[in-house]
Amino acid sequence: MILLVIAALCVISVPLTGGHLMRVAVLPLRGLWAAPTALALQVLITTTARGGNRTVHIAVHISSYVLIGLFLFANRRIPGVRTILAGALMNAAAIVANGGVMPATATAQRLAGLAGGGAGGRGFQNSAVLAHPVLRWLGDIIPVPGPLPNVLSIGDCIIFAGMLLVLHRACGGAVRLGDPRQRGVGGAIWRDADHPIAEPGGADPEGGVEAVEVDERQERGDLDKLRIAELLLDLGE
Repeated sequence: MILLVIAALCVISVPLTGGHLMRVAVLPLRGLWAAPTALALQVLITTTARGGNRTVHIAVHISSYVLIGLFLFANRRIPGVRTILAGALMNAAAIVANGGVMPATATAQRLAGLAGGGAGGRGFQNSAVLAHPVLRWLGDIIPVPGPLPNVLSIGDCIIFAGMLLVLHRACGGAVRLGDPRQRGVGGAIWRDADHPIAEPGGADPEGGVEAVEVDERQERGDLDKLRIAELLLDLGE
């Protein structure tokens, strides 16, 4: 549950910083079926059908990461996706090295306020304290106490950092007037309130910026289209 909360906070941070979530719609995402399928498989083995054949659960768990990897690789040109892919690969490496289970530390679970979860617990556990873990430092070693206690991995943190990059580069705020070579996040051109061009009739001859008069409607419309076009151009590169 805490993972969903963190993901929601990443999304909420976009409008709070002046971004527009609707701009996500212009991202040319490929293999859209893979991500929800992978999520559904993980929900299935960790909540709905925890009991049953352990080998099948492990195979499904690893398969879900394969699907996630394929989805991220197919969309690797989108700014920030490679960061998410790096985090997912770190998690996958720890899971595969430990027979399909993410290794957790007893200390992290205790600090988070979780009941001890060993590999021999009831039903399939995608994260558990193992007797002889491999790549323990890539496992769930970061405690998150509170009303929604959990343990996270370094890979999880990198994934959320990548999610922030994707969202803010795709949905970044206002457009900046001036030199189109001066790019903001994700190829966007930003309008800087402190820049001379922000003032009526302002200009910066030394920086190669000429004064431009733009009414409010054009600023919201035409320049917003310019921002989307620039993003698509970056993705094409």
